[in-house]
Amino acid sequence: MNIRKIKAQTITDTVKKLFMDCNYFIGDDITAALESGLKREKSPVGRSVLEQLLENNKIAAEEQIPICQDTGMAVLFVEYGDKVVIEDGSFEDAVQEGVRRAYEDGYLRKSVVSDPVFDRVNTRDNTPAVIHTRIVSGDKIKILAGGKGFGSENMSATAMLTPSKGVEGVKEFILDTVRKAGPNPCPPMVVGVGIGGTFEKAAQLAKMATLRDIDTKNSDERYAELEDELLSAINKMGFGPAGFGGGVTALGVNIETYPTHIAGMPVAVNICCHAARHKSAVI
Repeated sequence: MNIRKIKAQTITDTVKKLFMDCNYFIGDDITAALESGLKREKSPVGRSVLEQLLENNKIAAEEQIPICQDTGMAVLFVEYGDKVVIEDGSFEDAVQEGVRRAYEDGYLRKSVVSDPVFDRVNTRDNTPAVIHTRIVSGDKIKILAGGKGFGSENMSATAMLTPSKGVEGVKEFILDTVRKAGPNPCPPMVVGVGIGGTFEKAAQLAKMATLRDIDTKNSDERYAELEDELLSAINKMGFGPAGFGGGVTALGVNIETYPTHIAGMPVAVNICCHAARHKSAVI
């Protein structure tokens, strides 16, 4: 296979469009889940919230304005083909420029601060983004982009469970995390779960799980069944839409896994609000 050259400007333009689109246009999977939730929600207040969310998303798409005032911190999962060379710049710089232009030209709220503890000065363009890159075989670049809001991000957690905890320990940690989060993540939520790998790998898996369409299932039947079981248990907690009570607390539970060490069983839970901003592209 020959080396393929991609201009840095193409990366920038693609990233810019992804972040503008994910903030303006809700995914079809989320819309379908909200409509389904509206049909089965018994709480009048909960039904009213779901109706407002659907109307809000429709207006955002028609007028191309943000679904929510928190337009998120930019996170990208990249599958970078090993036969690709970037021309006229670096991949990193091109991505950051794409994020910068999306948030400036798209009139999206800029929420990133340069220092996490002391200065906390706004960078004024929502950069830097968080970029997870995996080198794969091929001559294409696949980008999965998400704008992660922090009302839900702050409710996330990681646990280093021992293997003796088994599947019951995994379920207990996930459900306890969601229960402690309560109404804070702006339900109905998407619950991303990462199991395996190392401390940081589990967290990356959980983040990636929140960006997976909720009308898809884990390819392993055991984990697919666990996704359904957890979703049912979460919706029985009664927090409901916007935390006002009801049966639609979560729209989906997505689980991603990775091999791990014989002595450990890392589990991470990354919660995402109903906005669920994510889009993907292949260059």
